[in-house]
Amino acid sequence: MAEIIQKDGIWVFDGDTLRLTPGRDKNVGLLRRTLGELTVPLGAVAGISFEQGRKTGRLRLRLREGADPLSRATGGRLTEPHDPYQLVVESDRYGVAEYFTDEVRNALLLGQVPSDPIAGYLLPGPSIPLSVSAGDGSVSFDGEHIRLEWNWKTEDAKSAAGARTLALTDVTAVEWQPAAGLENGHLRFVVRHTPTKAPAKYDPNAVELWGFKKDPLMALVAAAVQARLPHQAAPALPGSERPALPGAPVPAPSPAREDDHDALLRRLRELGELHRAGVLTDEEFALAKQAVLRRM
Repeated sequence: MAEIIQKDGIWVFDGDTLRLTPGRDKNVGLLRRTLGELTVPLGAVAGISFEQGRKTGRLRLRLREGADPLSRATGGRLTEPHDPYQLVVESDRYGVAEYFTDEVRNALLLGQVPSDPIAGYLLPGPSIPLSVSAGDGSVSFDGEHIRLEWNWKTEDAKSAAGARTLALTDVTAVEWQPAAGLENGHLRFVVRHTPTKAPAKYDPNAVELWGFKKDPLMALVAAAVQARLPHQAAPALPGSERPALPGAPVPAPSPAREDDHDALLRRLRELGELHRAGVLTDEEFALAKQAVLRRM
């Protein structure tokens, strides 16, 4: 097992699954705190990287396209404090972060996990029922219906019609766009047979967002709805594996082959060097060594 504990959060990898738990530091974004712990199967991971900085570094987990409804709904537009797939690492734990990165990469390699797009969600999305107030309205979602209600800041032309209830079966897409610079953001529901190009300020199927603290929480609503819409599968790539179905179990990593043993032996030597250099504690070294030996 590999584990890294930081003020920003705790990441744990047991060989099959990553558990990403947000920290309680004041700099942890509201979306991450509200979302809570995420369980990410190895089969949903496309890659991992660690970037060092002068004072802090970043662990970044990259998921396979189509595996996560939150990633699909936000399109990579979540900023750092709110992105659950980034972890701020303090400089004195760089060695542990590098070890964690290597463990995930080795598991991806040994398990022969592909990095191409997938046609079924492997993460469930945020829990429901869900209700969020931000911008010019509130949105509630119970899994079957979306309800939009307006506040005193809503444009009269939109609020005049009153609250709206949309059946999930009538929604064809969901759009979440954060406010950026002088441009306002929005959460918009695209409804069948009623296309609109109106700005969110006037669109009765959209909430306008102005860049305030609770805006990122609307991304949770977007992800919860996205998880229950038909999956827009990416085109099959030549030689790619058959897409997994939603909710299908993720295959366990394959045992190490004979030609993988040299790589595992090299990993053991590297761990020993990190331990002797004081980068890994006795406990961290013992856990890491056991994880490598199990794969042999």
